[in-house]
Amino acid sequence: MRLTPAPELLQRCRNLQRHLASHQLDAALLAQNADLFYFTGSTQQGLLYIPREGEPLYLVRRDHGRARMESGLKEVLPLESPRALPTLIQAHGHKLPGRIGLELDVLPVAFHQRLVRLFPGCETVDVTPLAREVRAVKSDYEIGIMKDAALLADKVIQRVSEVMKAGMTDLDLAAELEYVARKNGHQGFVRMRAFNGEIFYGHVFSGTDSAAPGGADAPLSGMGLSPSFGQGASYKTIRAGEPVLVDFVACFDGYLVDLTRLFCIGGMEERLHQGFDAMIELHNAFVDRARPGSSWQELYDFCVETAGRMGYADQFMGAGAAKVGFVGHGVGIELDEYPFIARGFADKRLEENMTFAFEPKLVFPGLGAVGIENTFWVGGDGLKSLTYSDAQLKIL
Repeated sequence: MRLTPAPELLQRCRNLQRHLASHQLDAALLAQNADLFYFTGSTQQGLLYIPREGEPLYLVRRDHGRARMESGLKEVLPLESPRALPTLIQAHGHKLPGRIGLELDVLPVAFHQRLVRLFPGCETVDVTPLAREVRAVKSDYEIGIMKDAALLADKVIQRVSEVMKAGMTDLDLAAELEYVARKNGHQGFVRMRAFNGEIFYGHVFSGTDSAAPGGADAPLSGMGLSPSFGQGASYKTIRAGEPVLVDFVACFDGYLVDLTRLFCIGGMEERLHQGFDAMIELHNAFVDRARPGSSWQELYDFCVETAGRMGYADQFMGAGAAKVGFVGHGVGIELDEYPFIARGFADKRLEENMTFAFEPKLVFPGLGAVGIENTFWVGGDGLKSLTYSDAQLKIL
């Protein structure tokens, strides 16, 4: 079991404290599991109180002993009830906050109201954008774990060629790949921050299912097994001559990488083949263009304009009303971290050691979908690929 080093945790908390100071916040109070793992190294049930100055307090409801073992923070304390929070804060030398940051994007309203009652007269502010900015820039330690996740992803992709054959279902193929992932250390859960953001290990689908629209905020959805989870692999049979997309999220020791590779049996229709070649070309042009300081939205606009010049304006990142407004998303502990290569982020810039997945894809309704995806980290002189599996179309 890999435990996050104490200096790593302390630096993360210090980074957030600088943001708290610059936004005139007295403290942050974090409860969401991804944030708890990032700042404490544990996901035991509790609250993390990070004052603007001084030691953070990890206050644990269940299980304190395990949290004490997992977390490298100095102050890991039992919390019998949230009502004891103000007393514990003061007992450890901190004044009660007048302005506090909460994760307002994810906290249930009832839970938020309970927390507010603990601090009468205290102003609450959404701290999530600040936490996301801290988490977006990865340490060398984090990038090292993501490289391990990329090793797992490559084992999954290699397995496709070994087991895929005509007549098996998309679900059969997905199960084979999930088995490999789990045996090699996949934690079995992919975190997303967005409300109702649900995903399994990833998407495995073929032919027309790969072009099926859906409610997920993704360019490709698939039909899934039932309306209760209407995305991903279905019972559709894989046939020769159609595209088979493997969009897989590998997770190792809490960190994710995301990649997509395209397969087919015996070849596929020329229109799809040409579209895939165009996405490889766009992928490579993006890699050459992206640098520290690049605007997230300007990179997105470049991709949309390039796809349009190639003749794929109607198919790029979805068809019709199913189009999505991004072509890349941050990855780390969650699958939808900063940065977003998307519209609406003109004032945001790439920074060194940010990590994100870039996924140019085309959707041809009634025919299929094609595309490519890799996960990158931002180096001083440009993008460095974390995922490394062969990107070319694999014809079996």
